[in-house]
Amino acid sequence: MQRVPYATWKNCIRLSNPEMELLITADVGPRVIRCGFIDGPNEFWECKPQLGKTGGPEWRIYGGHRLWHAPEHMPRSYAPDNEPVQIETLPDGAVRFTPAVEPDTKIAKSLELRLDPRANRVTATHRLRNEGLWPIELAPWALSVMAPGGTCILPLPPRGPHPDFLLPASTLTLWKYTDLADPRYTFGTKYVLLRQDPERAAPQKIGAYNPAGWIAYANHGNLFVKRFEFVEGAAYPDLGANVEAFACDAMLEVETLGPLVKLEHGQTVEYVERWELHRGVDTPKNDAEVDARVLPRLQGV
Repeated sequence: MQRVPYATWKNCIRLSNPEMELLITADVGPRVIRCGFIDGPNEFWECKPQLGKTGGPEWRIYGGHRLWHAPEHMPRSYAPDNEPVQIETLPDGAVRFTPAVEPDTKIAKSLELRLDPRANRVTATHRLRNEGLWPIELAPWALSVMAPGGTCILPLPPRGPHPDFLLPASTLTLWKYTDLADPRYTFGTKYVLLRQDPERAAPQKIGAYNPAGWIAYANHGNLFVKRFEFVEGAAYPDLGANVEAFACDAMLEVETLGPLVKLEHGQTVEYVERWELHRGVDTPKNDAEVDARVLPRLQGV
């Protein structure tokens, strides 16, 4: 762990092993503003006009990975996080980042990161605590804002023949602005692909009930994987979605959500993602290419 400047922020934390590095803002956020191989590009998107900014009442995306709570609502979801973050090094090598309690929602957030010293894997532990006087229902929401030019891979539950399977097996969540005719989508039998296209400004978003426990983004010849626990039978926000992908002309967000919980005063909910970064994975364009290029990497870990 090193304290380093980055993008004119004076205080960032760098976590690294021989191949991979993370950079986390301490002057704002926190944001995991960089994730990538040491000799390679940033797999996360950076909002260039906002880099280095601090303070002020407006919410800024900044880029990178962040923690929110669902369901999304304006202005509750967009609580500004433009002030310094408390940093704590833990005995197991993890580093905890804790911003100030959100003044309006009374939600206290923390993000704990542990980079494996010998493998390109990260454990990201997200926590939300209710510091308010009244109960609140929410779901942990982990958003990774990915660099342009890649493709999100969203697995679907296993298919089966009729009439052996008569009941529905899964759902897709659509927003008012979701356009299934948009050419950025590829709908296969086993996967939904959403491609980021810098030439298409219209936002697109899709969500799904995903028991597979992973979602991925292929870009730069690399593969970024997010693994998470799926809780069968739990109530998830957004009409039952536990994974979501949002694309615009600047970036693509790869999002996962935990189950809805009711937090009483002083209670905390914890949500864990496990990230992997793999080299030498060409971006897939269909089911067969996902099976050939992506699945062997997932099965090898």
